[in-house]
Amino acid sequence: MKRIYKTIGIAALVVLAGAGTWYYFHSKADNSITLDTEKPEYGYIARKVTSTGTIQPVDTVAVGTQVSGTIKFVYADFNSKVKKGQLLAQLDKTLLEAVVNQYKANLAVAMSQLTFEKSTFERQTLLFQTGSISKADLESALYQFNSIKANVQSIQAQLDGAQKNLSNSNIYSPIDGVVMRRSVNIGQTVAASFSTPTFFVIAKDISKMQVRAAVDEADIGNIKQEQRVTFSVDAFPDNTFDGNVEEIRLSPSVSSNVVTYMTIIKAPNDQMKLLPGMTANVIIFTKEDSNALLISAKALKFNPDASFEKQFKIQPLNPDSIANRNSAHRKQRNVNDIAKKMTMDSTDNIVPKRAYVWVKQNDMLIQKRIMTGLNDYTNVQVLKGLEITDEVVTGIKIAEETATASGTVKSPFAAPSRRGGGGGGGGRGR
Repeated sequence: MKRIYKTIGIAALVVLAGAGTWYYFHSKADNSITLDTEKPEYGYIARKVTSTGTIQPVDTVAVGTQVSGTIKFVYADFNSKVKKGQLLAQLDKTLLEAVVNQYKANLAVAMSQLTFEKSTFERQTLLFQTGSISKADLESALYQFNSIKANVQSIQAQLDGAQKNLSNSNIYSPIDGVVMRRSVNIGQTVAASFSTPTFFVIAKDISKMQVRAAVDEADIGNIKQEQRVTFSVDAFPDNTFDGNVEEIRLSPSVSSNVVTYMTIIKAPNDQMKLLPGMTANVIIFTKEDSNALLISAKALKFNPDASFEKQFKIQPLNPDSIANRNSAHRKQRNVNDIAKKMTMDSTDNIVPKRAYVWVKQNDMLIQKRIMTGLNDYTNVQVLKGLEITDEVVTGIKIAEETATASGTVKSPFAAPSRRGGGGGGGGRGR
């Protein structure tokens, strides 16, 4: 019996020793802190404004008719390249020619009457000079002559209008360009009584397109003429097209209480890939720097607490307590959050902002005050306060449990591993 108790005691001691060893090493591993650090690097950063827009030709002309009638001939179609003065379509001229002939006949009758009345007036004038007729008879002859003369002028004007309408039955291209839309067919009747019907829409030059982008009112203050623009279209997802801001139209558009301003972007189309009506995903670069000293934006949010003092020597800018430093960091973080909403000033220069980062030197964490510029919320431009040799802390991670000779420590609820399984991925740290 004593041997049994002795065996149980030895087993208990072994279990306690193993549990103590496990607790010691794993609690130590759990308490160890690994810092994510990086060194500032020179690179490209930009402030951008995103928007969507529609691709349109720079100049389009709607071609219609001033007279009513029936379409007899159509000489142009979609995508037809036309020249200025080229005949595009023709109306049926039968009725228009009949009206012209009618006014010509009326004019001939009026001219005949004018000749007769002129002759009568001249004869009455001679008779009046000899005293054969009264002055009243002379004035009556003059009145008839003037009336017929005015009638001739009226009929001549009507004839000119009829001839103009006859000429308007031929539809000519007013510019050199490409037919984007055709709205009529042979045999179709068009009425020009109240509004001019549109036959064709012609684009002047489709090798030069423009993007009409709707920019939100919160971003429009950053947009300036000649700023660089890139955009993509769904038809060519692998291609990026370049452009420049040409014009900001002052007429706002309101939709669902959202105010936007039409921004015109010049877009060369030498490869003829851009088609009218395509949707463009636009990026406007309001400020760029291709040689900026950069750190990760998350470095501005890091701040050590009291637990770091067990492993590192904390050296803040001011000898405040850890609690005060945490409070100050929270206040600074609020200031940084507000600063994110700040935009460039009226002179198109970046407004420098103050921020704080922590630099690791051996077993020390040293707080530094820096001045920041551009911030794309991934990287931050450092204007002052850091060198490229500084090791900036961007975050922390708890050291993972390491594998032992007998295997890794696992949860009893974890699924059993597959025999012959591959290795797992590791984290990246500096």
